[in-house]
Amino acid sequence: MTFNGDSDLDIKVRKATERISENMHIVANEPSLAFYRLQEHVRKALNPMVDRRVDVNNLHQELQGHCYDIEYAVTALKAMSTAEESFKNIQDNLKNAIFLKQQLKYEESRKKKSDGNSVYKRLSAHITIDLPELPELSDVVRETANRVESMMSKATHSSN
Repeated sequence: MTFNGDSDLDIKVRKATERISENMHIVANEPSLAFYRLQEHVRKALNPMVDRRVDVNNLHQELQGHCYDIEYAVTALKAMSTAEESFKNIQDNLKNAIFLKQQLKYEESRKKKSDGNSVYKRLSAHITIDLPELPELSDVVRETANRVESMMSKATHSSN
């Protein structure tokens, strides 16, 4: 026999037990749902994270290479500062060489001027013989005049 009050109580107990059962089911399954969500997050985030890590490692290696290059450049610059004295010596030697070359040019130009006033050279410059049947004769005359001139200049230089 059920009382009317008992039927209300029975319904309330049933609802409460259903809710408790449902809550127990949620609580019991919640860790697996949490693990599922964690797995889903790891699956989505792992590949980009690995890619970023590879990129960071590559950048680190490049940066390390650039650091070595900079250290090498700094060492080279320090070595160049100690080579300043050698560069000054080279510069002085170059200045001396340029000065000596200019002196040699001046002496050669003076020598050519004195040779250019030779009577034989002036004479050979004015000799123009154009013989149609013997065209090489004028060249022979000029060559002979040049030989005489060179012999004369050797004689004057050896007497000085």
